[in-house]
Amino acid sequence: MANFIEIKDVYKIYSEGLESEVRALDGVSLTIDRGEFVAIVGQSGSGKSTMMNVLGCLDVPTRGTYLLDGTDVGTLSDSQLSHIRNRQIGFIFQSYNLLAGLNLLENVELPLTYTNMDSIDRKEKAMQALEKVGLAERAKSFPKQLSGGQQQRVAIARAIADAPPVIMADEPTGALDSRTGKEILAFLQQLNKEGSTVILITHDNGIAATAKRIVRLSDGKIIEDKQQEVDWQ
Repeated sequence: MANFIEIKDVYKIYSEGLESEVRALDGVSLTIDRGEFVAIVGQSGSGKSTMMNVLGCLDVPTRGTYLLDGTDVGTLSDSQLSHIRNRQIGFIFQSYNLLAGLNLLENVELPLTYTNMDSIDRKEKAMQALEKVGLAERAKSFPKQLSGGQQQRVAIARAIADAPPVIMADEPTGALDSRTGKEILAFLQQLNKEGSTVILITHDNGIAATAKRIVRLSDGKIIEDKQQEVDWQ
C-alpha cells in the first residue's frame, strides 16, 4: 500500500511569537496508508482536534507539508480545498450536524448538490446510502423523529453517499449509549472492510481499542504510534 496521507514536520501555532503562543501541533509527522483504520487518541488539549482539522482540510498548518494522495494540500486555494473535502473526505461528527428542516433523504443528498451530479443521480445515491445504514424506509422522516443512534446512522449515510476514500469520524459515539455506540463502530469497521480509509478521533481508550492502529497525541506531539490486533466479527 502506498502512503495515502502524509504529513511532514507539521506545526499549528496560535499567537505565534507571542508569550501566549500555543503549539496545537508541534512538529508532527505521520503517514496513513490507503485502507487503514486509525484511531487518533488524546485528552482535551492534546491536539487531536487540530490534527483532524488539518487532515480533513478544514484548516491548514502554520508550517510543514501535508500530502493527500500525492497532492500538496498547502498549495491549494480555498475552492480547491472545498472540492477535496467534498469528494475525498466524508465527515461524521459527534453532534450529527443534520438539518432539522430537511428530511433524511434531503440531508444525505445535501453534500451531493455541490457536485456536478444531476438530481436523479443524487437522489439515487442518497437512497442507496440510507439503505446501507438500514434507514431507507425512513427517508421522508425528519431528524427530530429519530433516536440519537438513528441520527448518527443518517450522518454516516451522508458521509458515504459519494463514496469518498476517507471517512473521518470525530467522537462519533460520544453522544450515544454504549450499545448504540458499538453499532456505530461496527458500521465504521464494515466501511473499512469495504476499502475505506477510516480515521477515528477519540479521547476514549476503549473506543480506540477497536481500531487497527492507535496514534496517541499529547501536547501537540505524537507519543505513541502502534499497530494492534483486533477481533472484528
